[in-house]
Amino acid sequence: CGFSFAFISIQLKIKSVNNDPAQMQLVFAPFIPEVNTFSDNTYFYVESKGIPKTHEMMVGISNQGWQQQVPIPQCYIGNNAWPIPLNPSMSANPVAIDNVHFTRGAIAIAVNGVPIFNVYTNTGVDSYLDGQLDAFGGHCGRADDYHYHTAPLHLYDYVPVSQPIAYGLDGFPVYGLVEPDGSPMLSLDANHGHYGADGNYHYHGTTDAPYMIARFAGEVTEDNTNQLIPQASSTPIRPPLTPLNGALITDCTPHSDNQGFSLQYTLNNITDSVVYNWNSQGNYAFQFFTNGSQTNENYQGFIPCEVPIAT
Repeated sequence: CGFSFAFISIQLKIKSVNNDPAQMQLVFAPFIPEVNTFSDNTYFYVESKGIPKTHEMMVGISNQGWQQQVPIPQCYIGNNAWPIPLNPSMSANPVAIDNVHFTRGAIAIAVNGVPIFNVYTNTGVDSYLDGQLDAFGGHCGRADDYHYHTAPLHLYDYVPVSQPIAYGLDGFPVYGLVEPDGSPMLSLDANHGHYGADGNYHYHGTTDAPYMIARFAGEVTEDNTNQLIPQASSTPIRPPLTPLNGALITDCTPHSDNQGFSLQYTLNNITDSVVYNWNSQGNYAFQFFTNGSQTNENYQGFIPCEVPIAT
């Protein structure tokens, strides 16, 4: 009799796992107009350009961490929006998020519209410990796409602890260092989460490894490139570069017209910079100021987009 009761309790908990689009909309609302959301019968979608407005980017990236990539707004819009399952299914065999699985692409989307990647990069190293991340846990990928690699706990400066700061792409929310009711965080399972008082499953972000999601509690599909699918994709406008060993990024300031940035860094006690901008035709102009000399590069890329206005 005892065994049957335990089994029924677990089944009831699993059946209660669901996402309410109206409630999810409220979670992302503080970051309008940088994000917009919509849903169908299967997914809740998040539209954004992947550029945070609540903090600076790139500053503090050091050591061998900077691959000379810079933040360029992406078009995570329409058919390329971030999909969060509305009815996630608990996995019987959770897949680890480690230096083998999910080393390409995102594993979650933050409530400010910035994607979150595995803390392990496609080279198999912990990006945080390797000095590859800025003060907010982010950097740019090979497509000049900004993303986080650790839990964006700083977003609790803008949302209450009762709300998640991200959603895993398996459909389960991510909370911070306390429970949604403000009480101390309960013990975490091997996925880095647990069932909450509401009977639903959620993850927690922490300041130490594994930082956010250790294994996907929900059913997911990984393709042969070690990426979770479906998910949104970024679009490069120039070839990827190589790490600039010893560089330290000291500033990344948006231009007044919001169509470019000036990134400053030091290398061998010399201050250099990359100044770049784009226009509505998809022309991207770069100026590289290196050791007293200047070089220019121009690229024809994708047409910049705008996040739809929420109604």
